[in-house]
Amino acid sequence: MRGHGNPQASMFSYISLEERVPQAHPIRKIRRVVDKALKVLEPEFAGLYAQNGRPSIPPEHLLRALLLQILYSIRSERQLVERIDYDLLFRWFVGLSIDDPVWNHSTFTKNRDRLLSPQIARRLFEEVRRQAYAKQLLSRDHFSIDGTLIDASASMKSFVPRDTPTPDKDDCPGAGGRNKDVDFRGEKRSNKTHASRTDPDAQLYRKGQAQSSRLCMMGHITIENRNGLIVETELTQANGYAEREAGLSMLDRLSKRPKRTVGADKGYDTKDFVASCRERGITPHVAAKHKYPAIDKRTTGTPGYTISQRIRKRVEEPFGWMKTVGTLRKLKHRGTVKATTTLLMNATMFNVVRMEALL
Repeated sequence: MRGHGNPQASMFSYISLEERVPQAHPIRKIRRVVDKALKVLEPEFAGLYAQNGRPSIPPEHLLRALLLQILYSIRSERQLVERIDYDLLFRWFVGLSIDDPVWNHSTFTKNRDRLLSPQIARRLFEEVRRQAYAKQLLSRDHFSIDGTLIDASASMKSFVPRDTPTPDKDDCPGAGGRNKDVDFRGEKRSNKTHASRTDPDAQLYRKGQAQSSRLCMMGHITIENRNGLIVETELTQANGYAEREAGLSMLDRLSKRPKRTVGADKGYDTKDFVASCRERGITPHVAAKHKYPAIDKRTTGTPGYTISQRIRKRVEEPFGWMKTVGTLRKLKHRGTVKATTTLLMNATMFNVVRMEALL
């Protein structure tokens, strides 16, 4: 017998959101890890809001929504709010019921300075990392570090001489339309003489001789060598010394246990970085350069060095995940402060997904 659809919509639903999400769905494990971390942060959330006045949107809802944006590769907060409105799984993860209204996308902008700050993002990252330590998923002795370029939220047309006056919008010939074409051929530009009007923190930088220069920032991470989880992050301006300086800064924030090792590529094979690691009691297992290496055969000839060089390539996996699945390929916000929050949230979500697979 042929079935027919019923165009009459039912007035009530007798199935809850909890029943809509399958018990075996991986999102349930991710939700448990995130909820446990947010539970610890409740006292800090309470200190951000006044005791009286109109109730605000729960901060846990906003943070869970941003993690969903990273996990499901949603490119804008406007699309994220639209997805939460009609997707039952998104509503369940955020903490909304079927009938709860969804907030406006501008709520993220208004809360970015207070709630969605690097301080709160770092506390969330640390609580997830603490859970990984409690489950013995992290190594406290062997690490790998690396950095990557992150495209800034600025166009090359905004990179103009520093003494160029800021034009009035009403006087711009292309106001309200497309930007006029600009020919940079033959013009010498550098960070000393030029700066971006859109994002002054962005720097003109290129990774190698055969690559083009672009306005970008530099993100740095430290992973532990047991399961490849991120244990430290840092965001800096892009320059030739940022990787080594940020690497030492991240190592200083880790445990001070003896017999620690750190693996890295050839960019870290410099005398100052190797000497600074040894002063901190860390054995530098950096890839040796062909000419004038900073480390000798006393280090490169050990079995531990061979293991570190094999495992340290896994540091590229978090960068690949955060740039393809996450939102780190190109920044959507300007300034190092907001970019730091983006890096921390992406690192947190990577660790949660990795923990879900390991557990």
